[in-house]
Amino acid sequence: MIRYFPSIYALVSIIFVIFSYLFVDINLLYFRNFYSGISTDLRLITSLSYAIFILIFFSSYLILLKNVQTAHIKKIIIVSCLGMLLSYPAILSYDIFNYIGTSKVLFIYHENPYLQMPIEFIGDPILMFTRAANKVALYGPLWVFLSGIPYAISFGNYFVSVFVFKIFVSVFYVGIVYLIRKLTNSYFSILLFAANPLVIIETFVSGHNDVVMMFFALLAFYLLKKKQLFLAFIFLLMSALIKYATLFLIPVFIYAAFQTINNRKLNWDRIYFYCFFSMLLVFLLSIFREEIYPWYVIWPFTFLVLIPAKKKEIYLFIALTFGLMLSYIPYMYSGSYFGIYRFLRIISIFIPPVFLGIYLFFQKNFKLNK
Repeated sequence: MIRYFPSIYALVSIIFVIFSYLFVDINLLYFRNFYSGISTDLRLITSLSYAIFILIFFSSYLILLKNVQTAHIKKIIIVSCLGMLLSYPAILSYDIFNYIGTSKVLFIYHENPYLQMPIEFIGDPILMFTRAANKVALYGPLWVFLSGIPYAISFGNYFVSVFVFKIFVSVFYVGIVYLIRKLTNSYFSILLFAANPLVIIETFVSGHNDVVMMFFALLAFYLLKKKQLFLAFIFLLMSALIKYATLFLIPVFIYAAFQTINNRKLNWDRIYFYCFFSMLLVFLLSIFREEIYPWYVIWPFTFLVLIPAKKKEIYLFIALTFGLMLSYIPYMYSGSYFGIYRFLRIISIFIPPVFLGIYLFFQKNFKLNK
């Protein structure tokens, strides 16, 4: 069965890419002739189809984790990631259009994106098919600057810029995978991150910049481990200048740096766990600011995979990533973020890890009592 697995996985990924184009906005000029309205007219079918895709992707992920030594794994990950690059991002998020809009404010209109909103530039075509155009730049200045690179490469073409932005972000995904290999030399750790459906979809489909932020954060601790303290601090600062969440890593960084300066032996698994806990805290606190977004879980997950011995925590976290991907379904079905659908969204996030936690608890106690 495992012999045919890459072909089956590739086929499902291709079908998912085609499925993503059911969510094209009618105002997106490039796809106006292909607009079907299925995602809004047949919400139940769309939602069920998405749920089936997520079940298949996570089932496949667990199969890969159980067969971690198979030679097909690299092929599966590469095919999946490259295929997902061709998907339409607004199936789950419009953030990539916000990146493009912010880039235009700075590099085309030469205005301060922290003072001027994209919506103020009346007549700009991107306003017809984006969201949150009535907000100033939401990210740190380094991301605003970096976003000029893919925008410049696309020569201002909206259609091209969407895919160039995704390719740009995917480079940092590869960078994280490389750093995980250098830090752990564990194929299991690499697979945990690289093949996780949430990481793949939020990076290669939605094009979120969280892997960019976490690449610099992980690079900082890699350099700290190599005792290159100044460079490590610079890269941690760069991470915080993309998204401010990694400021929560500063206490751990200072502790590790102090121990390093004084030539004291460090338990790096413990350092990684402190980093994981710090980013988990800011991830959970995000619900008080607005809501928990699925792609935020990449922050703590990046550090958790560095501790492959923590199997229970890892599988609980995989269950959380599964729940987070299911949390898109209430909006996909209803078109509403409010009322009962907000409650269902929260429930769908936490049901998988809670049920798994209960199962693990009873399994452990049953073995102790046996």
